[in-house]
Amino acid sequence: GDIDWPRRSPDLTAPDFFLWGYLKEQVHANKPTTIEQLKDNIRQEIQEITQETCENVMKNVVEIARFCKAARGSHLADVIFHT
Repeated sequence: GDIDWPRRSPDLTAPDFFLWGYLKEQVHANKPTTIEQLKDNIRQEIQEITQETCENVMKNVVEIARFCKAARGSHLADVIFHT
């Protein structure tokens, strides 16, 4: 069924706090010089994300959700999450 989108809370979406930054770092590690190299890097890095990594990310999402709930949706700048 439908899932409510978290209001004003990019902290609650795994791609926003982990996936995009991680992929950008990995994709650009070898400094691709052509669009094809960039596309190949993107494909390769997405394939190399392990199930264990995804599970750890989702555990952090749950932890962040708990902090958001405890903070009543307030800013979480001082919270440090471990991977």
